[in-house]
Formats: sequence, structure tokens, C-alpha cells
Amino acid sequence: MNQSEVIDVTKIEPRLKHPTIFNSFDALAEGNAILIHNDHDPKPLYYQLIAERGNIFSWSYVTSGPAIWEVEIRKNIAGDHVETIGEIAAKDLRKAEVFKKYGLDFCCGGKKVLEDACKEKGLDVVKIKQELENTTTASISAAQHDFNSWNLSFLADYIVNVHHAYVKHNMPILSDLTQKVAEHHGATNPELKQIRDKADEMFSELKVHMKKEETILFPYIKQLDAANLAGGKIEKPFNTILQPISVMENDHEIVGKLAEDIRLLSSNFALPDSACNSYALLYKKLEEFEADLHTHIHLENNILFPKAIELERNS
Repeated sequence: MNQSEVIDVTKIEPRLKHPTIFNSFDALAEGNAILIHNDHDPKPLYYQLIAERGNIFSWSYVTSGPAIWEVEIRKNIAGDHVETIGEIAAKDLRKAEVFKKYGLDFCCGGKKVLEDACKEKGLDVVKIKQELENTTTASISAAQHDFNSWNLSFLADYIVNVHHAYVKHNMPILSDLTQKVAEHHGATNPELKQIRDKADEMFSELKVHMKKEETILFPYIKQLDAANLAGGKIEKPFNTILQPISVMENDHEIVGKLAEDIRLLSSNFALPDSACNSYALLYKKLEEFEADLHTHIHLENNILFPKAIELERNS
């Protein structure tokens, strides 16, 4: 393999940044790579590249801030497709339990291949592969729905009626709890005030996000699905579904980071000896909320959205 071409994004005019990177990537021979040098996390580029070029590259962080970010983008060799952790979880959600165990993000970060995700975390990929294999012979969680086989209209309705409903029911409960516990224990445990603020920010993001999905994106996906079954066409409310999906995935990234911050601030929801019943209930419900959020985002990022993109592309 040739040495990676280095692209210093900080020196490129803003409107030319992404076109320059795309042109360099398109010119790559299979197996070769470009190295992106930037002053902030170039994650939006990742979403654009995966949406417009598909899963034909690996994305590996060489340097991860805070001042410098460097990412190696390597073009896959044709025929050597390696499943992403999101694709692995989409086929068998039981395997997501392994990813959770090791802190591997299978929802927002689900488009990474296992080797890259493990490398970023300093994990033994062989050990994790073995545990993933073991899930085929020993159930590690309750039986799961075969989400990957559902039609898109049914899946969209399921997300709204199960996960959106869960979020809407639990947000006011958690908002009250975070405020109450922060008021009573914030003086001795100041992280509780930060947890309250992070939770409020996460809830604000989710309210707007779910409304956009329920009123704009999901109805369009259901129209696409119906037109496909009927063999007809529909009028598009936007040039391509890639546009709203990119926005939704960016929202997921923001919400996922806030949930991760809450877990870190709570030391993985570890209760201090002085914790009262409300304190214990708060951490229990926050952990449950995080678990539901992971499945919620996984169903959208790794199943609903890729299939909707493919459906529109073939319509």
C-alpha cells in the first residue's frame, strides 16, 4: 500500500473542503488511504461519505483532539466487504450486548468496522470476536425481534409507538428527578447538577428531533415504502432523503454524546453510600433510558435509514 496522502483541511476554503476530500477519495486505488488533518472532529464528513459513497471505506482516528484531529480514510478492496458493528447488531441484536459490555458504540458509531472500533478503545479484537461467536450458541439476552426483516413502514411505526413513546413518557419523570436530586445532594455531589443540565439538554434535543421524524422523515419513508409495493412514484419533498437523514444522524450524535457524558459523570451509575431512594431511582432510570436510546438509535441508523436510502435510490 502506498503512503497516505495528507489533506490539511484547515488550509482549504470552506466551500471546497468536502469536494476536495471527495475528489481525493474517488481517485484512490483500492486499499490506499488519505489522511485528513483538521482542527475539529470531521464526523459530518463521515456521514456524508457513507451516505454518498456507501460502505466502501474504513474510518480510523489517528489523533482525536482536542486541538488536532487526524483521520485515516482507506478505500476498501472490492469484494472484501467487512461488516460494520452496526450491521452485525442489525442481523442479531443479541450481539449488541457484547458491544455494550465493552463500551463499543453500535448505534451512533455503528458504521465502523470492529477492528477500527476496538483499536480506538484499545480492546482485544480477537477476544471480542470470540464472544460475538459465542452468542450464536448461547443466548445472552431475551429473544429479540427480527427487525431486519420488517418492512420500513412497520419499523417506522414501531419506533414511534415503542421508543418515541418511551422517551416522551420518561422525559418529564427524569427531568423532575434530576432537579430534585440535584437540589438535595448537589452540595456534596456537584456532578449531579451537571447531570441535570446534560439531561435537560438531551431532552430538548430529543423533543425537536422526534417531531422532525414524526412529521417529515417517517411519513416520507412510509410513502416510499407504499409506492414501492404498489409500483408507483411519489413526489419528493426534498432532492434526496440523504439530506434529512444526515440531519437526524447528526442529532443522534449530539444526543449520544450527552448520554455518554451522563454515564461518565455518574461513574457508570455508581451510587455513593449516602444515596437516598430518589438518588437510586434516578440512576436506575437514567441507565434504563440510555439502554433504550441505544436500541432506538440503532434501529434508525443501522436498519431504517440505510434501507430507506436504498429504496429511494432504486425507486
